[in-house]
Amino acid sequence: MGGQSTTSQTQQSQTAPWQAAQPDLTSILGQLNPLISNSGLTPTESGAINQLSQNAAQGNPFTGQITGLASNLLNGGNATAQAPNLQGGLSTLQSQLTPFANGSMVGNDPALQAQLAQIASDTTNQVNGQFAAAGREFSGANQQALARGIAQGEAPVIASQYNQDVANQLNAANSLFGAQNTASSALSGLNQQALANQLQGASSAQDALNAQNYAPQQQLALAQLAQSIPAQNLQLLAQIGVPIAGLGTQSNSNTQGTQDMSGAQQFGTIASGLGALAKFLPSDARLKEDIAPVGALFDGTPVYGYRYRGAHAYHIGLLAQDVEKTAPHAVIEIGGYKAVDYRAATEASRELNGVA
Repeated sequence: MGGQSTTSQTQQSQTAPWQAAQPDLTSILGQLNPLISNSGLTPTESGAINQLSQNAAQGNPFTGQITGLASNLLNGGNATAQAPNLQGGLSTLQSQLTPFANGSMVGNDPALQAQLAQIASDTTNQVNGQFAAAGREFSGANQQALARGIAQGEAPVIASQYNQDVANQLNAANSLFGAQNTASSALSGLNQQALANQLQGASSAQDALNAQNYAPQQQLALAQLAQSIPAQNLQLLAQIGVPIAGLGTQSNSNTQGTQDMSGAQQFGTIASGLGALAKFLPSDARLKEDIAPVGALFDGTPVYGYRYRGAHAYHIGLLAQDVEKTAPHAVIEIGGYKAVDYRAATEASRELNGVA
């Protein structure tokens, strides 16, 4: 976006009120000139940035571990690794208790048969011995007494064993029911833990991406730092030198003219005449082109790479349109274009990063 800038100026000066101070002003400006030529990075600053750049180039040393953790969590974090053991234990218990639970063991106790056989043998010997002594062996009364004796001896044992078998059946059924519930609850808990791990893995995946992007993000931040330090130094020197230089000048002229300027040139011309607004930098999206996102501040404000319209130099910075959404106090308008006070615009981000 461009336009025309028309200027009309008339200046007249009949005296030289600052002529006596001219030598002092010239001396001060002369001392500023070496500072301007040395306004770039100092050796200490260069060394620090180089060291940081080397560290950044190596990347986040924990990237592999963070990525492995995220991958493991996304796969469930081995939360269900013991599920086969639980299921196997339940199957073993079921195979052992099922004959008792389904009633097939009621009255089918080998020990009972041996006990009944012993009762029958003892009863037979006792009854038959009595009848033999009386000379009535193998008589009908002998057989009747023998049958009654065996029945009386075995009946309580059979009844007791039956009751025990039924109790065992009920206990086995209850044990299987409890084991099934316990195993189901445990398996459900493992599945829920696996789901929780997967959700945590989704969160950790972003941490892994941040770790992978650590190096380029740090390089961009350091590149911007390397540009901002000399720019700040020059800005400070300009704030000192320009007013001093103006004190020692005098003129008597009439000028008028029209000049075609780009929007960025117009903005710079207007802003350069507003010394009180020197902290504001032109950041209007309308003054820029080739705008591409390159990162974000700690508070989420986007950072872009761009060129000012009609210029070749590539810069990294903020867009006033973004800043005025979160920090409207950091944006003003000069000549129809928006400008940003970078210190005010990045205050929230610096606080989040623990930097005053």
